[in-house]
Amino acid sequence: MRTQRRGTKPLRAWLPLGTRFLLTLLVLAGVALLAIGCAPDANPTEESSTGVVSIVNKGSDTLVNLALAWAERYMELNPGYRISVTGGGSGTGITGLINGTVDIANASRDMSVEEIDALRSSGMEPVEYTVAGDAIAVVVNPSNPVDRLTLSQIADIYTGKITNWSEVGGEDRPIVLLSRESNSGTYVFFLENVIRVGGGDDTLLFSPDTLLMPSSEGISEEVRQNPNAIGYDGLGYVTPDQKTIAIATEEGEPYVMPSIETVNEGTYPISRALYMYTAGEPSGPVREYLDWILTDGQALVAGVGFVPLQPAAEGSR
Repeated sequence: MRTQRRGTKPLRAWLPLGTRFLLTLLVLAGVALLAIGCAPDANPTEESSTGVVSIVNKGSDTLVNLALAWAERYMELNPGYRISVTGGGSGTGITGLINGTVDIANASRDMSVEEIDALRSSGMEPVEYTVAGDAIAVVVNPSNPVDRLTLSQIADIYTGKITNWSEVGGEDRPIVLLSRESNSGTYVFFLENVIRVGGGDDTLLFSPDTLLMPSSEGISEEVRQNPNAIGYDGLGYVTPDQKTIAIATEEGEPYVMPSIETVNEGTYPISRALYMYTAGEPSGPVREYLDWILTDGQALVAGVGFVPLQPAAEGSR
């Protein structure tokens, strides 16, 4: 068994297209304090002498804003909880889970075979929860006249076969490639399910000319400033001052914009599930928190820019 899947099933529309920051949210006794900086040493699921329960949640930068929203709301409802949320990338969160320093690892990709084996070597089985849906948006500067691309064209751009915007209907300008860093789950997903699927070759890699950005915000900022740039981000990070590209699976197929609706309809080609992982079957406060995320917590998802679980899937085991 690769992983033990729990919680809700993925949205029916999720397709099988297979400066780094730390944010720490601490609330004690009903007082919310949001701090940006270095997270304290993690001590998963401990109860202090004052009766405050601590939960440590770390991982995907894509998920961090949604995880912060969940944590803040849950602590408002349950003042005896302190939930620490930090980013750093899916790989960072999963490493913390393996090392026993986090309770919940956020991930925008599946755990790898190597990661699963590492967790199992400590006698724990990974438990996967699908907590929301997402679309990967391909974005350019608003001044760029290009407004649509196929998966094949995107693959050719990111592998360096296409290097000038004029080759895809734009102006005679060099293409500046932007990507997340390799510890990002979004990087892995884009490589495996856009570059390799679009290029028809599972050995393809990002062009060595690709600029690796430490955060989703870094990609957004560079796209806003650079008229030649192209980047990709989770749906929740797309802002009005970027231009979102319509995507077609192949030439002749419809070009579709990313949105909650097109993910649910199954028409947007680059859709994915977002996950939370635990080491073994959770219990007590962690289990209660995850159960809340999968039910009442779904009301917060669309407001952060992601795709809520469909009602038919919620609560299924």
